[in-house]
Amino acid sequence: MTDLLLRGCVLPGRPRLVDISIANGRITELLTHEPGVRAPANERIDVGGRVVTPGLVEAHIHLDKALLSERLATGAESALDAIRMVAEAKRGFTADDIRQRSCRVLDMAIAAGTTAMRVHVEVDPIIGLTSMETALALKQEYAPAIDLRLCAFAQEGILQAPGTEGLLRRALQMGADAIGGVPYNDRDADQHIDIVFGLAQAFNVDVDFHIDFFDEPAHMHIRKVIDRTHRTGWRGRVAVGHLSEASALPAVEQKELAEDLAKAGIGVISLPATDLYLMGRNDDINPPRGLAPIRRLLAADVPVALGTNNVRNPFTPVGTADLAHMAFLASVAAHMGTPQDLRTLVDCLTIYPARICACPTTASFRAAAPTSSSGIASASRTSSPPSRSALGDQERPGDRRARAPDPPPLEGRPR
Repeated sequence: MTDLLLRGCVLPGRPRLVDISIANGRITELLTHEPGVRAPANERIDVGGRVVTPGLVEAHIHLDKALLSERLATGAESALDAIRMVAEAKRGFTADDIRQRSCRVLDMAIAAGTTAMRVHVEVDPIIGLTSMETALALKQEYAPAIDLRLCAFAQEGILQAPGTEGLLRRALQMGADAIGGVPYNDRDADQHIDIVFGLAQAFNVDVDFHIDFFDEPAHMHIRKVIDRTHRTGWRGRVAVGHLSEASALPAVEQKELAEDLAKAGIGVISLPATDLYLMGRNDDINPPRGLAPIRRLLAADVPVALGTNNVRNPFTPVGTADLAHMAFLASVAAHMGTPQDLRTLVDCLTIYPARICACPTTASFRAAAPTSSSGIASASRTSSPPSRSALGDQERPGDRRARAPDPPPLEGRPR
């Protein structure tokens, strides 16, 4: 007996509407949609000709510093300016304050079809472990609706903020799923990178760096990350966000870098809203876009995700936590406008971020395939990137989900 029947679905590459039959957490059958025919099922949802995708996966977001624009009067002039402004605001954060703002963003993301999320949680002498404690509680509270993966993140640096390394260790002991660094905001980037990899090895967790977030390729710390990935055997367990400096490299060097990233199994998370907002500030004429070279990375088989990063704070003054908006920005800013490009951008919201963050998902719709771990998100009536859940605003996707077993681990990830 079918547990759930999704009627009238559009699947990419299929010319006709499809009904998706789900039982025991797996797709049991794909049926040609026939209006008026009522196949037996415990529950039916009329999708109404919308595109159906695996659940959207947010690979990079900051909940603890979201929605700060409501209390800050001015915007940032640069990435380092934004870091300074948030560090000052962070001194007034409380657990309840972090929780309230985080919940508002989580509710927006869930309503837009996000089913899993890697959250960068700030851990430093300013905030201590307050953000991590709050995030761990939210992870349990929101588990029926969204799979939260927590990355202990050293936003203020490690060497220049004494005590941070110890706090990161405690955060990992508490249950953080990954360790994150920002080498461009420390006094010794190479040592910062080594410390992060050392913690990753000590606690057997994945690594996620904010990297090379400037207009010109003056740092390119990514090369050190590639080297350390190979040396530590962390292939398939490393991700980097921003990588804006790569956009200023000559085309041949972009291609070589993309190939090196692919060999190291490093995923790249482009953050269009933030990168477009903060890059190009020093150019009065023809300012650069500052996006990682998405098309060249994809061509080299580098998994690329599109992430929200920040919502209404000095890094990004606008935002709704709807991942579809990141795909819309990328389609324009990265010149990805063909039908195939748009389908690829959907993968950048689903398959690739799930792979980067080790989240359960299904790469295709076929009989016996597991459903997304937090349901199936649906979208607009075209092949455009998804916009919101077919399950409607009245319910979170997790309220009607079908649990799926974890997929086989990526190469290098422990079984």
